[in-house]
Amino acid sequence: MSVSRSFRDFLGLKRNMLALLTMVILVGMGEKMAERFLPVYLIALGGGALSVGLLNGLDNLLSALYAFPGGYLSDRIGYKRALLFFNLVAMAGFLIAILIPDWRAVIAGAILFLSWSAISLPASMDVISKSLPLTKRTMGVTMHSFVRRVPMALGPVIGGAFIQAFGTAKGIRLAFVVALVLAAVALFMQQALIQEEKERGKTFVGEKNPLRMFRLMSPSLKRLLISDVMVRFCEQIPYAFVVLWCLQEAKVTPVQFGLLTAVEMVTAMLIYIPVAYLADRTTKKPFVVITFFFFTFFPLVLLFSRSLETLILAFILRGMKEFGEPTRKALILDLSPENRKAGMFGTYYLVRDVVVSAAAFGGAFLWQISPATNLLTAFGFGLVGTFHFLSRGKDLR
Repeated sequence: MSVSRSFRDFLGLKRNMLALLTMVILVGMGEKMAERFLPVYLIALGGGALSVGLLNGLDNLLSALYAFPGGYLSDRIGYKRALLFFNLVAMAGFLIAILIPDWRAVIAGAILFLSWSAISLPASMDVISKSLPLTKRTMGVTMHSFVRRVPMALGPVIGGAFIQAFGTAKGIRLAFVVALVLAAVALFMQQALIQEEKERGKTFVGEKNPLRMFRLMSPSLKRLLISDVMVRFCEQIPYAFVVLWCLQEAKVTPVQFGLLTAVEMVTAMLIYIPVAYLADRTTKKPFVVITFFFFTFFPLVLLFSRSLETLILAFILRGMKEFGEPTRKALILDLSPENRKAGMFGTYYLVRDVVVSAAAFGGAFLWQISPATNLLTAFGFGLVGTFHFLSRGKDLR
């Protein structure tokens, strides 16, 4: 066996995986060029702080509502057809944002293009679980998460450069044009490269009722879900306002904020593969607990970061929160029933993100009280979720 073949096998890079990762880079690059600056764009188009809270809340709520049908469609019609449909939805959202430069229209378009990650995630996990053996599942999820960070790192840098060169409104509209083109390329590549499963009629048994899927959820998975909800409260209460903190409180430029995002993503990418290698060979719970601690302490550190130098340290910490995120997703797959993994994955995210959307909406009101109130409240929720999983969380050995 050649060195390159051994390396591909180590990383789980089968044909379907390579096609999936290519799609993630292309669509993600276009999305992240504009997505991280959407709060600034909304304000430039006449929206206020509540429009930013509305955007973040809708992002979480719709991500939740899209997660279950995303899993259902993957179970029912196959991941290849499902991914085709999801890409078309994202492209429609980009087109609306390009053609109508109004903050209300941008939110309407965001309802479509911001859903891409959530609605395609169950199908992506389905590709991984059915293309790789159990002993490579964490590595497969890790490679998906690793590659997602490439556009997360580069997209905001390019988007920030567009803003500095052309101004906020024109620069972000140009980013949407590029996003539409990249999504179209991804659509054709994924359909040409991804191999569909054989005997679909015998394999796909999509469940239309999320309540029935929830009843199939194991007690161990429910305990993980409860902790995850609390930790996501910690993440989402300040999420949309991090860019405002950096630009307004710490006085960094849009390009510097893009570089801070790159620091976060590079940090995450450096730790992904070593952690996946260990998690596939040991228990997953310790890696998830460590991840929850990193989630928890980011808002507290951000509160005391008022210069570029201290923000770099804060965003390194933010990157470290990805320490066990692929492991958590792999644990969800492990604890889900066979032949319903995409549906159960979508059900998990449906329940989690519907609840967490309240935190995103509430974050705007907490921010209006004071940024410190927002960040400290987030820190408190993180502590509760982390210690709940530490004391009650289970693993699949």
